[in-house]
Amino acid sequence: MRVIFAGTPEFASVALERLHRSGHSIALVLTQPDRPAGRGLKLQASAVKRFALDHAMPVAQPRSLKLDGKYPEDAAATRQAIADADADVMVVAAYGLILPQWLLDDMALTPPKYGCLNIHGSLLPRWRGAAPIHRAVEAGDAQTGITIMQMDAGLDTGDMLLKRSIPITSFDTTESVHDRLADLGAELIVLVLEHAAAGLLTPMRQPLEGVTYAQKVEKREAAIDWGQSARAICQRVRAFNPFPGASLTLAGEVIKVWAARDQDVKDQPLAAEPGTVLAVAPEGIAVAAMNSIVIMTELQRASGKRLQVADFLHGFAVHAGMRMDSPAQPCASDTNPP
Repeated sequence: MRVIFAGTPEFASVALERLHRSGHSIALVLTQPDRPAGRGLKLQASAVKRFALDHAMPVAQPRSLKLDGKYPEDAAATRQAIADADADVMVVAAYGLILPQWLLDDMALTPPKYGCLNIHGSLLPRWRGAAPIHRAVEAGDAQTGITIMQMDAGLDTGDMLLKRSIPITSFDTTESVHDRLADLGAELIVLVLEHAAAGLLTPMRQPLEGVTYAQKVEKREAAIDWGQSARAICQRVRAFNPFPGASLTLAGEVIKVWAARDQDVKDQPLAAEPGTVLAVAPEGIAVAAMNSIVIMTELQRASGKRLQVADFLHGFAVHAGMRMDSPAQPCASDTNPP
């Protein structure tokens, strides 16, 4: 097929690479404008743009797709580029711009066009919205997956074309789940296009029950709330790895927590206040949470590297009885989300 591809981060570039390798003709690539990133805040191209340019694919980077918005010239030029591409389908994966009604209509205007298909990183209708992987890990979901969806004007409300699940283990982070879902999404979108070409697509409406929304993750969420249970804290540590990174304040310094496990105290009330260091060992730092204990195993100072606790303790003195507080502001070393 002739495909227009709209996506921005690594999650999307995996799908673009697979579509290209499968023999589809990429008629146009839409991706976000270059953004400042890194410590030098230099403009950097998205993962999708880098792949597209490496393979001589035409690229457009509109700042907006709204014909009556702030950048109507971008939207008009993109509309013309889409018309010129004369594609059979648009594949969307973590693009970052809302598709306006004119684009949905234009892509479904003339059969055998197949409209706009979205690679969504959850088992819809659970976790519609911007951060489905983060929120599934944070909530302690036992599984998540990919849904290939026919896009409509709603927020991830379109008919489902194909869905497949993967487990979320107690060791998974957003990063590890992201990488597995990127591969699965790439596999499924190729399969859906094969089904479309063979006339085998069977759209299914999303059920009304089980709808949840995955709000965008903000840096302010990084601060650990020691008043939560250890399980909830550890789920957030895993969910916020690699962005924005769970954080705490110890001896006046903001520390990132990259790995932790919970320890049940079997209904025995803790004498220490939440946030109090209970024990320090090379295997982990035990901290009181709400009726439970968090064992932190990988930490990072603001100007340092991620370290296992045994190495972290060589340069930072921690002892039982110290208090760990929630930082008022995110760590200065925060990076942009993947």
